[in-house]
Amino acid sequence: MAVEGGKIRIRFSHIGSGLEAKDGTALRGFALAGADRKFYRAEAVIDSDSVIVSSPDVSAPVAVRYAWGDSPECNLFNKEGLPASPFRTDKWDTPTKK
Repeated sequence: MAVEGGKIRIRFSHIGSGLEAKDGTALRGFALAGADRKFYRAEAVIDSDSVIVSSPDVSAPVAVRYAWGDSPECNLFNKEGLPASPFRTDKWDTPTKK
């Protein structure tokens, strides 16, 4: 993970021949938080071996979560058809704000 201004870049390894949105639509399932630890739905775009995540609600992001929660709606896959596993970049011990 790398913060790039108001966005976070998530780099992936073992992506096979590349990343894609399984159904050809915009990526879904990403959330972004600032220092207040409050997560907001985020926009995400594929850029080579990484995904750039941003949200108009978070100007200084510090954490990303993907497919985090009950029955998440997500669509990030590699081109061989394997889904990205749920992940989070934070290691916060306290509950996050809803």
